[in-house]
Amino acid sequence: MNYQNNSENKDKSAQTPPSGGWGAGSLISTVVPLPIENVDTDQIIPARFLKATDKNGFGDNLFADWRYNKDGSPKTDFVLNNPVYSGEILVAGKNFGSGSSREHAAWAIAGYGFKVVVSSFFADIFKNNALNNGILPVVVSSEFLAEIFASVNENPKTTLTVDLVNQTISNNTSGKSETFEINAYKKDCLLNGFDDIDYLLSKKDLIEKWEKKKPNP
Repeated sequence: MNYQNNSENKDKSAQTPPSGGWGAGSLISTVVPLPIENVDTDQIIPARFLKATDKNGFGDNLFADWRYNKDGSPKTDFVLNNPVYSGEILVAGKNFGSGSSREHAAWAIAGYGFKVVVSSFFADIFKNNALNNGILPVVVSSEFLAEIFASVNENPKTTLTVDLVNQTISNNTSGKSETFEINAYKKDCLLNGFDDIDYLLSKKDLIEKWEKKKPNP
């Protein structure tokens, strides 16, 4: 991964929050292509792994049934086992994250090291779970998605640039870009590395100020 600073004159500590948020820079990365449609959460993380009570180890079991043989050996024809492909951006087919509402699917994707998932359509619950776990789901047009797959197929070193501040994604091979939508609150949380509690704490001064102004009952 390579963070591209949008302003060289700004202090770096102000650009990248210590909490691990996105900061003001763009994410530039090669991608892992998964051109399969209707990938559901049971394929992302099979139900037998849901007994765990914390997030540790979920990345090792991402796409477990597609990724490993019954004896635990890696399936050489699955993309995560192909050394040609790597990166912090997963590019998936249409309708990614359908099925059950299990948050463990987002845990597995984050645990593997992906920061962005690109598709032409996400299931709503998965999309929210991803945002709550520091993963940016980027919705692009079907045409742009097909172009990304074509570029990566031709050159696995193809990179994408994801600019969260300006809400753009660019194919650095073709030079084409698209904008994407994101809830303003979730955008702020991602930029700063906040969960819901962190966000409330960041507004502590404003909350206390309001409380002091509030008239007594």
